[in-house]
Amino acid sequence: MSQLTVEQCRAARALLDWSQARLSAKAQVSEGTVRDFEKSKRVPAGDVLVALRSALELAGVAFLRDGETVHGGPGVRFSTSTASRTPIQDGEAGIIQNSDM
Repeated sequence: MSQLTVEQCRAARALLDWSQARLSAKAQVSEGTVRDFEKSKRVPAGDVLVALRSALELAGVAFLRDGETVHGGPGVRFSTSTASRTPIQDGEAGIIQNSDM
């Protein structure tokens, strides 16, 4: 497994229409970690990068091998199996119906 790049992280979130908060919750890391990584302020530890990538893969993102790109982009796409994509659940980032907030 190659290391997750900033560009891949951003592209994968965009593909899934996930906020930084949602990715951080799914990967069980702080939102600041995701934000700082995507702004290239710091590179998280290896286990954190694995957690981020794993959360994205579990949601249905496939990372292309080194050298493969999609129209010059960072090399992410939906995996061929859509069964693993997870919809937004109550309590996650997004609109929750019938909320009295």
